Amino acid sequence: MELNEILKIALKGGASDIHLKPGLPAMFRVDGILVPLKNGERLSPEQVQQMAFGIMNPVQQQRFDETREVDLAYGIAGLGRFRVNVFQQRGTVGSVFRVIPFGVKSIEQLRTELAPLLPPPLDADAPPTAVVLRTELRGRRYGCRAHR
Repeated sequence: MELNEILKIALKGGASDIHLKPGLPAMFRVDGILVPLKNGERLSPEQVQQMAFGIMNPVQQQRFDETREVDLAYGIAGLGRFRVNVFQQRGTVGSVFRVIPFGVKSIEQLRTELAPLLPPPLDADAPPTAVVLRTELRGRRYGCRAHR
């Protein structure tokens, strides 16, 4: 299977990351969980290396030869953009692709997504003890050392 086909399937499936490692099928991170490509064949070391080297320019290939790791960007017109890390581990080449969305989210979209993670706002009219208590709770909730 070609690299662009794997990436296309990953994007349709809502993957945030694509892992290519010899001996395993392509792995997709969907909602934080790694799942294998359905009915995917195990990738050989040669396939993974060919896919990785196929998207590198000569400067990136030289950097990889020197350091055994390189970061780069890869895009497929009309499909998507990716940040890529190519690395050598235990004598074989592997790679991880991070999906970069085309659009920029609006402030309202970000607020909606982040709302469950944020503490409630401090009230200007709240008594000082309530402000101190909320500040203390925030520090404990988020592991802030200043509030331990």
